[in-house]
Amino acid sequence: MSINALGIIGSGQLGSLLCQAAKKLNIKTIVISDDENGPAQNYSDKFIFSKYDNKQKIKEFISEADVITYEFENIPINILKDIDKEKKVLPKPEINKIIQNRQLEKTFVNNLGIKTTKWAFIKSAKDVEQNQNLLPGILKTNTLGYDGHGQYVLNTLNDVKKDWCFTADYILEKRVNLKKEISVVATRFKNKEIYIYEPIENIHKDQILKYSKIPADINPDIFKKAHHNAEIIANKLDYIGTMCVEYFVDQEDNLLVNEIAPRVHNSGHLTINAFNISQFENHIRAVCGLKRENVKKIANAEMVNILGSEIQDYRKRSFETDKYFFDYGKKIIKEKRKMGHLTILKR
Repeated sequence: MSINALGIIGSGQLGSLLCQAAKKLNIKTIVISDDENGPAQNYSDKFIFSKYDNKQKIKEFISEADVITYEFENIPINILKDIDKEKKVLPKPEINKIIQNRQLEKTFVNNLGIKTTKWAFIKSAKDVEQNQNLLPGILKTNTLGYDGHGQYVLNTLNDVKKDWCFTADYILEKRVNLKKEISVVATRFKNKEIYIYEPIENIHKDQILKYSKIPADINPDIFKKAHHNAEIIANKLDYIGTMCVEYFVDQEDNLLVNEIAPRVHNSGHLTINAFNISQFENHIRAVCGLKRENVKKIANAEMVNILGSEIQDYRKRSFETDKYFFDYGKKIIKEKRKMGHLTILKR
């Protein structure tokens, strides 16, 4: 079946960059979003503003598209499954059931024989006490966490506030004696071929990605293992599209999976300029059933996320050759909000 129109759920910067990649391949994009100001509407062929449970609007969205994808994973599974009955959703909705739930995600990874941080499932303050061997650690909401939201640093039991109401489920992760963080972006196609970009080294500030670079300063064994683990995970999930595996590397050079993102990823933004085919184009090719093209690296690169009011200064600057400024066009500036990024090629 020839794919002429791609439906995208979500209208943020990832949706915008997916629309731009699709346009390059002459594929029409229809975006649906509950954000009336979502910047992807500036790049899509059609924009539908709607809550995701509005059946009439969802029906309109489905009727316009040949296949559906999404730019973020926190979409209710039942909505994705309902859409999938009418039009194929890729990556498949069942994957999100695992990825949206930290307990299921870590259990899935550990069952593949792949290491993660040491962790425990937490439902009450008493559970923290029973797992104090994991302190110092980070308490994370079991679902719906991103960019540091829903995370609490626990150094000792004294940090467990008595007035906390454990109405949500959490996991407690033992703090890693961290050497560095890396990520691996991979695209798996319908014919089961996989292209894996080289590992990307990342620096976070206040639990938000601030800086990424290639090549990552890692030894060849970690490079190979990071690729191998990503391939195992993608194959086990029967994944179609671009995904990202985030890793911790500890001081003993243990490689630990932190999270899986079932979508294009912020750390992979540098692929737009550093490779002939970006993570976004590869995702479009995969979900639309196009063939895998040979990916070639153009240059080493660094990427800086532009957060909050920093964007005002960047909008006034002019940029030299090999510096690429991306303004996401978000109307409202908020502290720590991702407003754009700058990629610098290192030839």
